[in-house]
Amino acid sequence: MIKYILLFILPCCSVAQLDSTSYGFETKKDQDLNYDARPFRFLTNSPGAIYQIFKSPFKKQYTTGFVATMIATGLLIPFDQPIADGVKHICRQVHLYSQTDYEVILKYKKARIIRIPRNLNSGLYMLGEGGTSVILAAGLYAYGKIFHDKRSVGVAWDLTETFITMGMSTQIIKRITGRESPFRATADGGVWRPLPGFIEYQTNTSRYDAFPSGHLATMMATVTTLCLNYPHKKWLKPVGYGIIGLTGIAMINTDVHWISDYPLALALGFVASKITFNRNHRKSKLYTKSII
Repeated sequence: MIKYILLFILPCCSVAQLDSTSYGFETKKDQDLNYDARPFRFLTNSPGAIYQIFKSPFKKQYTTGFVATMIATGLLIPFDQPIADGVKHICRQVHLYSQTDYEVILKYKKARIIRIPRNLNSGLYMLGEGGTSVILAAGLYAYGKIFHDKRSVGVAWDLTETFITMGMSTQIIKRITGRESPFRATADGGVWRPLPGFIEYQTNTSRYDAFPSGHLATMMATVTTLCLNYPHKKWLKPVGYGIIGLTGIAMINTDVHWISDYPLALALGFVASKITFNRNHRKSKLYTKSII
């Protein structure tokens, strides 16, 4: 039963954004937000967004956050191994087992296109994969087109853009830092091997791709994008951040990430969503309230 609930929960979330008073009609809030619904705008926007992400530490509004992120990362690195051991011990106590297990519904050759998690830990881990953002974006886009809702279409493109920028940005940093994933660790806390060769990285990815967490970066970008576009939905932050926290625990339990992989990932996701939102809604009244 749980696996079928998980199968339908994400598409349902994509239409949970509806206002009880605006079924299929553009509201004053939609007009104020000035949604950019140009198709495939992410193709031209993404390169500039990636540039802005890497430039953000040198911008006044982001400097404090960047410094705090680096301090948090540095403080957590010495405790990565004991925290990982403690998390796994607690998870075993509550029967949250580390093994990932999926039922494959559709596959093409070796690629598992559609799969359903068979246990809670697998479900939480799966929520952090890019498919979650894709499903949300597809659901919002379909709803927006059917009911002529500019907000839904605009948010779908925002989610698509942040999904791409997060994937590329985290890949660049992973290939620079070269940190071992916990399940491949040859020392407590994992070994750092900066700047591995392209072929070496592709051949032995798990030896180099732990830092930062692409899963959490994408999730943070998704949640922040939804919160910025739906500020009247007060439940989005507690639910979204709660799911991010549970996914973070599940990934430590599964030996995929260290806890110090998370601060930078969360910061990247937050900044990416702000950059996308602020560029696409510059003429809106909400833009002046959201920029930091």
